Amino acid sequence: MNTALFLIIGIPLIEIFLFIKIGSQIGAFNTVLLILTTAVAGVAYARYEGFNTLKSGLNQLVKNEIPVYEIISGATLAFAALLLILPGFATDLIGIMLVIPFTRKIILNKFIKKKTKNVKNNKDFIEGDYEDISDKDEKKF
Repeated sequence: MNTALFLIIGIPLIEIFLFIKIGSQIGAFNTVLLILTTAVAGVAYARYEGFNTLKSGLNQLVKNEIPVYEIISGATLAFAALLLILPGFATDLIGIMLVIPFTRKIILNKFIKKKTKNVKNNKDFIEGDYEDISDKDEKKF
């Protein structure tokens, strides 16, 4: 089954199931209030962490270093804010895990290790040496 199709169908089903289960325990009004509260608080905290990441990235640039982690972390925070805005408990849980710096580092490290392992095993490249011949051509004239 295609992963995108599974996500398009699976995520709303999980969210509906959680709405029904939690709504039956705490009531409909409290469920809606909880969803709105997590959205507002999550986006506010994602904004705060986003500014911290931006400040850290600027500090890296001042030191003449490439802010790779900060760029990836910023994109992750944008995705987390999107998940927090979407109504639902499962998306809120994933969004909160991506906003918190400790869990964000753990999740990003798992993805980075997985991707670097795939790159190391990739044999679609050719190694070689090169020689700059433009200097040799200029000496002839």
